[in-house]
Amino acid sequence: MLNKTLAALILTGGFLMAQVPQALAARADFTELVEQSIPAVVNVETIRFGSRPGERREQRGDMPEDLPEMFRRFFDQPFPDSPRGQPDRRGGGSGFIISEDGLIVTNHHVIENADQVVVRLADRREFEAEIVGSDPEADVALLRIPAEDLPTLEFGDSRDLRVGEWVIGIGSPFSFEQTVTAGIVSAKGRTQQRQQYVPFIQTDVAINRGNSGGPLIRTDGTVVGINSWILSSGGGNIGLSFSIPIEIAQNSIEQLLEFGRVSRGFLGVGIEIITREKADALGLDRPAGALVNRVEPDSAAALGGVEVGDVIISFNDQPIDVFSELPPLVGMVRPGTEVPLVVSRWGERLTKKVTIKQLDEDAMAAAAPGQPERQPSNALGLAVEALDSQTRQRLGNPDGGVLITEVESDNAHRAGVRSGQVILMINNQTVGGLDDFQTIVEALPADRSVALLLHRPDGSTTFVAFTPESAD
Repeated sequence: MLNKTLAALILTGGFLMAQVPQALAARADFTELVEQSIPAVVNVETIRFGSRPGERREQRGDMPEDLPEMFRRFFDQPFPDSPRGQPDRRGGGSGFIISEDGLIVTNHHVIENADQVVVRLADRREFEAEIVGSDPEADVALLRIPAEDLPTLEFGDSRDLRVGEWVIGIGSPFSFEQTVTAGIVSAKGRTQQRQQYVPFIQTDVAINRGNSGGPLIRTDGTVVGINSWILSSGGGNIGLSFSIPIEIAQNSIEQLLEFGRVSRGFLGVGIEIITREKADALGLDRPAGALVNRVEPDSAAALGGVEVGDVIISFNDQPIDVFSELPPLVGMVRPGTEVPLVVSRWGERLTKKVTIKQLDEDAMAAAAPGQPERQPSNALGLAVEALDSQTRQRLGNPDGGVLITEVESDNAHRAGVRSGQVILMINNQTVGGLDDFQTIVEALPADRSVALLLHRPDGSTTFVAFTPESAD
């Protein structure tokens, strides 16, 4: 009897579980949404011109001044192409219309290096497109075609997207035009190193080659993202698709239309993640925010009073929970704009006003060690020595500090402390040299996490936190 009851429950449970996806599928009817959206989605074809048989092309690049005469002719004269020439190279992706007079949004990587861009509308009309402008950092490009009274898609707001919400993608995967796929929002605020100013929307919408530049549309018919890239081991979709939030794209589009280029805000800080150990050492009640490990001289942060060791917990009235949330917010601010910034400075909450500057590339120097007076190990479990002028110069001229020569503490080693690094700060106190180091270490409270600001041999700086082992 028990076995029959159990079997019945299993069968009933299986039946109910099977009904859940069917019920969801029945509710997820996208037919009207697709019918109203598809007319504004376009196919983008790009062409890089090749060469005709026997056509001669000029060699690119400057001729070295000390090149021997016997080789000079290869630079002085054009050279023939192969007997069969070079064919045109074709590529493409997708896009969508945002104005009735022919403005179209796509990805930068879709039209990059193209000699000609052809846009094909849903009604099969074709136009050669003008590239209005492009933003490689955000992977957004703006095209224009000579047409009027076109169907358009409206921008929505990706910021109130909820994880688990239904969305659809429309595009031309593998040149199959006007293909519709659907899925849910898997996560928000995903980052990748190459595009640190874009907090990507992750979905399980099937996106493949050719979908790039197409719209990600929520069920109210508004565009919340631009489909950009996938994570895949073999080149096909495995359910990890990433889209550019429409607010990021809109900022790029507005600047491209107004200025012909995109300028990004620059705060001038190096930041890193906050672990539980660091949070404890820095006086935080939870590991949230962006820990400042470097402040650029004369930057917006420096002029606004931000210091190394500060934890940025809010920027422009937006809370910072994860450090990777800060760069996109800064990048969205127009240079010259004053914004509020809230930091936690060793447990004290402070509000600063910073005037954002324009993003620019800066170089950093690198380094290696030297050989003076040795300091015995201590409560931190670190052997250190003073920095002589030669060592300091080779390390990129860090301001003050002591050189770590040996890491005896297991906890310090697990936290990332290594010999060859320079200790610049301990908790909220600057280490000017060996005397400072010894005084600070002797006064450290027992059984508490300690935060060190380290200068690495490659010139970068970082905070680490660990609890020193008991000295008995």
